[in-house]
Amino acid sequence: MTHTAEPFDAFAHTDDGVAVAYQRRGSGRPLVLLAGQANNHHWWDGIREDFHDTHSTITLDCRGTGASGTPRSGYSTPRFAEDVVSVLDALGIERADVYGTSMGGRIAQWVAVRHPERVRRLVLGCTSPGGPRAVERDASVRRALAQPDPDAARQALLDLMYSPAWLAGHSGPYRTLGDPHMPAHARRGHLTASNGHDAWDALPSIAAPTLILHGDQDRLTPPENVPLLADRIPDARTHLFPGARHAYFEECRDQAGALVREFLG
Repeated sequence: MTHTAEPFDAFAHTDDGVAVAYQRRGSGRPLVLLAGQANNHHWWDGIREDFHDTHSTITLDCRGTGASGTPRSGYSTPRFAEDVVSVLDALGIERADVYGTSMGGRIAQWVAVRHPERVRRLVLGCTSPGGPRAVERDASVRRALAQPDPDAARQALLDLMYSPAWLAGHSGPYRTLGDPHMPAHARRGHLTASNGHDAWDALPSIAAPTLILHGDQDRLTPPENVPLLADRIPDARTHLFPGARHAYFEECRDQAGALVREFLG
């Protein structure tokens, strides 16, 4: 199966027994869209349609989020990558374009490394190689996100995702602030997975043409990670969005969407 015109929602079953919910929309070449840490497929609501002129979009609820299973173990970016492949297998898709943002970009790295025959083109957004060589967010960002007051922590995350000018003109809903229904153990699992990511040694084996996108004011995942990724992934292209923060794909939607569509051909 390579094309579809009707919305399609189903479950794939992984080799360790987890049901992974996935959603397919549009028609054309398959494009897998991978969301950030502790977020479900709604991360891409309102953006995925930008690709439907040429692609069908496939999203999924990573284990621990949305309608997917919430196991007590199995939380790592390589494991999440295998879950993505389980979805491709369930759909009968041999090869797809893959676009991952934030932790989704870390997952996408492993899909491309471990399953090069399944990835036609790769887009990595607001992400990093992980490990000791990555440039991590500073301590003030970590403190802001760890505030005990949930409203203050939410506001801190909003400020990390979007510029003040964009927020002033957009009252929500905001789809990038996490899945509120995740159990605590799954939320901890996602944090462990993101913090434990280290693809540094594997990145040079990526064979898919790669585009790296980032906001130049991103404090959640600093843009200094862009040249690190580009130096490790053969012939990778890069683009920085001036003034944008972590959620550049929403704030710079028109420009980012056009760049991705052009790159994917």
